[in-house]
Amino acid sequence: METIYLGIVIFLFVLAIFDLIVGVSNDAVNFLQSAVGAKAASFKTVLFIAAVGVFIGAALSNGMMDIARHGIYQPQHFYFAEIMCILLAVMLTDVVLLDVFNTMGLPTSTTVSMVFELLGGTFALALIKVYGDNTLGLGDLINTDKALSVIMAIFMSVAIAFFFGMVVQWLARIVFTFNYKEHMKYSIALFGGIAATSIVYFMLFKGLKDSSFMTPENKHWLQENTLWLLGLIFASFTVLMQILHWFKVNIFRIIVLLGTFALALAFAGNDLVNFIGVPLAGYSAFTDYIANGTEVGPDGFLMVSLQGSASTPWYFLFGAGIIMVYALYTSKKAHNVIKTSVDLARQDEGEESFGSTPMARTLVRFSMNLSNSVSKIIPESSKQWIETRFRKDEAIIADGAAFDMVRASVNLVLASLLIALGTSLKLPLSTTYVTFMVAMATSLSDRAWGRDSAVFRITGVLSVVGGWFITAGAAFIICFFVALIISFGGTIAIVALIALAVFSLIRSQMMYKKRKAKEQGNETLKQLMKSNDNSEILELLRHHTREELSKIMAFT
Repeated sequence: METIYLGIVIFLFVLAIFDLIVGVSNDAVNFLQSAVGAKAASFKTVLFIAAVGVFIGAALSNGMMDIARHGIYQPQHFYFAEIMCILLAVMLTDVVLLDVFNTMGLPTSTTVSMVFELLGGTFALALIKVYGDNTLGLGDLINTDKALSVIMAIFMSVAIAFFFGMVVQWLARIVFTFNYKEHMKYSIALFGGIAATSIVYFMLFKGLKDSSFMTPENKHWLQENTLWLLGLIFASFTVLMQILHWFKVNIFRIIVLLGTFALALAFAGNDLVNFIGVPLAGYSAFTDYIANGTEVGPDGFLMVSLQGSASTPWYFLFGAGIIMVYALYTSKKAHNVIKTSVDLARQDEGEESFGSTPMARTLVRFSMNLSNSVSKIIPESSKQWIETRFRKDEAIIADGAAFDMVRASVNLVLASLLIALGTSLKLPLSTTYVTFMVAMATSLSDRAWGRDSAVFRITGVLSVVGGWFITAGAAFIICFFVALIISFGGTIAIVALIALAVFSLIRSQMMYKKRKAKEQGNETLKQLMKSNDNSEILELLRHHTREELSKIMAFT
């Protein structure tokens, strides 16, 4: 019997490796989107900075989230066999679900998926236990507070991030305009000081708050001296930014790369537990059972030990960091998810990835009517002055970039601030939700959503946001049934589900390759949409026509 459970623990760690890879593929958009979209540096340089942040964050993380041990279920009422059933169901569901979203190119929340998978698996086992034991109720077995707080955080983070993204980007554009190099003589030092201080604050209080070196004494000292520390950091960075500006250094590029490092570090330091927290909980449960529970058996040993927190051995953290860096460099799906966010936020027109929907058209009409109503109230002189600050034809955008450095800086700084604020208020904000909605809001303020493209962009945003809510429901329902099948089917069901998961991952990879091959066949059309040279457009049109006629003749 111990051999079977040892095999399950080993398989949990194998799934954790896949989960780390697909998780990084999904969450890479959080910290790469702004730097990649603005071409702040070469893609290899951005990847290197993010990789360093990911590895340091993983190595310094405590590697264990209590939610995987006792956040959703009450372990003192569950036997070892039941806990292993829940954890295996969670990992099987998580790997397949995240891979599906990555294949579609849609970013989703690993935190929400894990919470609702745990909730679904626990609910399935709780129903079985309540049916067989009248002394226990669902309230004794399930802790729903965490799940409810995550649901509330979804609504709050989406709305708050979008609102502040619009306001802050509008103010930043008023100050710097699109021709920002002509309007940053002294304001850039102040902006750079605020931005760098915000990012450092984010790194200290979000990215490293649960790190292994953050003892209670260090946390207490930070809390007691926060204002003094932030004031000193702000003054130092403001002076430094002004000096660097005098030496012709691009301050926006520094802010973007520093923000990329900070978000990557925070992602690894906090979200690592979404990928290895469940396997480590299973490993902890197995070692406790081997040491104390073999006499009563897996169906008679209660998992009281999971009520306490546990630290993770350093070699697990280093191993996870290496896998995450490898996934960041090699995952094509990560690049696909980044492309979705960058395309929806780009400044110029072009080929749209999403179609038009009635809801999107309704929202566009409502927004235009509201904008016209507000415009009537504003004095004509004020409107003319504001228009001089929003001349998009003066935009300084790097060759091949989707937007400029000003917007990339606002994206990173504001996302860092909102996540740090949510952490200080003990709100479980999702990094994915905040970074994506800030990026969409800043693109809206920058008037990147024109009359023609707005419907398609809104459809894309609604698709991504809808995917977030589908994640929660799908994670709960799938894990619920997987846990039931494992509970009633035993070893045969486990083997069958493992085979099904492997088949699903292989099939998903094959479908993804076919779709990418099809997209590569449309490169001529993409170049045609982007080109402004009439002679080049004519030549590309001829080439595209020949390609399409060849396909039609071959099909006929």
